[in-house]
Parts: sequence; structure tokens; C-alpha cells
Amino acid sequence: MKNSFRVLYLLIVTLGQAFCQGQPTPGFLTAEWQRAKEFTLEYLDAMPEDGYNFKPTPEMRTFAQQFLHLAIDNYGFTTTITGKTNPYPNADETEKDPTLQAKAAVIKFVTDSYDFAINGLAGLTAAQLQEKIGKRNLPREQYFFKAFEHQTHHRGQATVYLRLKGVKPPNEKLF
Repeated sequence: MKNSFRVLYLLIVTLGQAFCQGQPTPGFLTAEWQRAKEFTLEYLDAMPEDGYNFKPTPEMRTFAQQFLHLAIDNYGFTTTITGKTNPYPNADETEKDPTLQAKAAVIKFVTDSYDFAINGLAGLTAAQLQEKIGKRNLPREQYFFKAFEHQTHHRGQATVYLRLKGVKPPNEKLF
């Protein structure tokens, strides 16, 4: 849990510094998302196959569903930001799809979601990142920051799942 708070704190500091130094560029944001993808894949690799259906309490998501949820929102945020069509518009159905619950299927789905987000971000200019969009009338870059925060939140939750299964979570990946 302490690792999650440290990662979140450093994320906020890093993004805050980038904001104070000027508007982040698509290249900077793409590199951050690539790092987050690699970190997320380390979490998925750490959990043994039999842990993917584990849930700490009956009302919580399984480990697989935590990461499917993360991935579904990677798609959702990216489609809001880029205007591309969401390949998975039925979030609840996708998260519970029995064909997506195994380790290999989750890894592929999550990897594809990061690639979708990274490619969407790479296709934007610095000026487009500042354009206000959506119901909240926020700059596109703010939606990417919210999506980044969302996936950090779910990786933090996954730390507890790993610990409860006796698995050491991946080390921080700040750079």
C-alpha cells in the first residue's frame, strides 16, 4: 500500500513539474504511457494463472476484472479524446466476458488497450492537446491525465491482490 501512495505522489509531482515547465508534449505523454504499460504488464506477469479469478471479498472484482476494467477505460478515455470509435462500448459485458478471464487473454486485452491509447495520443499535436472537449469542457491532455490516474489507482488496488496471494508486487517503475 505504501508503494501505491509513493507512486501516486511521484506521479503527481512529475506531472505537476511538467505542467509548470510548460504544456506537456505528445512525446512526453506517450513516453509516460509506454512506461505505465510496461509497469502494468509487470503486475499481470507477477500474478500466477490461478490468481486471475481471485477476489479479496465477494463484492470486489477479480484480479482479471480489475485489469479488464482498467483496459476498458483506457479505450473509453482514448475514444473521448481522439474521437475514434470505441471497440468495446459495453464495458460491463466486456469486463465479465468469460473468454477474457484467463491470464493470456487479460494480458492481450490490456496490452491492446495501451497500444490504442498510445497510438491515439501520438496522433495528436500539442495544439490539439489543449483543445477543450467533452461534457466537462476540459483540454484533451486533462482527459489523458485522468485516464493515467485511473490506471494508477487500479494498479494500486492490484498490489493488495498480489500480497494476499503471497506474491511480491513489482518494484516501482518511475523512470
